Amino acid sequence: MTWVQALILGIVQGASEFLPISSSAHLVLVPWLLGWQLESHAFFIFSVTVHWGTLAAVVFAFRDDLYRFGRAALLALVHRSLLETPEATLAWLLLLATLPGALAGILVGGVVEQAFSNPPVAAGLLFSTAGLLALGERSRSVHAANPAGFRPLIGLRTRDAVLIGLAQAVALLPGISRSGATIAAGLLRGLDRVDAVRFSFLMSVPIIFGAGLVALSDLAGEPSAAEALPSFAIGFLAAGVVGTFAIRWLVRYLARGSLKGFAAYCGLVGTAGLLLSLIRA
Repeated sequence: MTWVQALILGIVQGASEFLPISSSAHLVLVPWLLGWQLESHAFFIFSVTVHWGTLAAVVFAFRDDLYRFGRAALLALVHRSLLETPEATLAWLLLLATLPGALAGILVGGVVEQAFSNPPVAAGLLFSTAGLLALGERSRSVHAANPAGFRPLIGLRTRDAVLIGLAQAVALLPGISRSGATIAAGLLRGLDRVDAVRFSFLMSVPIIFGAGLVALSDLAGEPSAAEALPSFAIGFLAAGVVGTFAIRWLVRYLARGSLKGFAAYCGLVGTAGLLLSLIRA
């Protein structure tokens, strides 16, 4: 992989990881559209590694929340009362929400890696993202019309965390947006858009960190690891910088805007990808 390819893919990752349009699908489709011949296993490692760039963006953007909830969880451990405060409870729920994705990654990681070498599958799964976003937006409209209104983020329960975590597990497949699936699941559980985004991004920290460790371990075992490091570093930096701006924009946009535009975009890109695959076949 050249540094130009790494830069382009890092920018794509940074922009599309947080926008609910599936960064994994874009990482699969962009090289395919441009005719790049990338070795599948090395590319899979790269795609996970650049997620660390976007992880850095999440940590920077939500550093106050991470400090507050992390501190509450540690104090709860010290006091031997895990649920002693609402902040501590939410911290443990965030960890609980990462478990389905972590287990799915261990059990079906090989299937996920194979999907990264199948652009038509990624294009087709974008329709699932479009459907989830539309369903989440419909649910939000129902809750907005309800006199009780939206649920506070601090009021989430175990069932909510598990359901949102299952959405994250399904989103391991390229084409199903992690942020889109988890935001939609949060909306279905009664959160407003901004709180659904906060929970979605905060719960991404442990699973992206763990996946990145596995990717770096795989990279260390590659014979050409030293040669690949500069390109991977460029992709990491590009994803982090672009991701920081993408988070800020999305949070501001969803304070008033709708997810319907993202759903339409996923449908259009999915349609274009499938049509192109038929033409090339």
